[in-house]
Amino acid sequence: FSAAVVVARAQVEQEPSLETTEGTGINITCSHPKLGAIDMIFWYRQLPGRGPELLVSAYKRFQELPEGAGHVWISADWQSSALWLGWPRRGDAAVYSCALGP
Repeated sequence: FSAAVVVARAQVEQEPSLETTEGTGINITCSHPKLGAIDMIFWYRQLPGRGPELLVSAYKRFQELPEGAGHVWISADWQSSALWLGWPRRGDAAVYSCALGP
């Protein structure tokens, strides 16, 4: 499993790439110092040869992904967040990106 990560906007920073083995959880972090408590963090996944798909819109400090695939955690100061994928499979190898919005 390989997770490529892109920076969607200047307001966010992410690791350039991450790797894990199949079935081993992975934490993908995003730094967003301009995020305020009224904003949301959006996490997207883009599988090879496909368009981006929205994984989750997070508006609270801890939010589960659908079907128990993982969760998003936002720091207490709203300056960073992390997408945790609990049981990644080969089919989850993709580009993961975060973005900010109202």
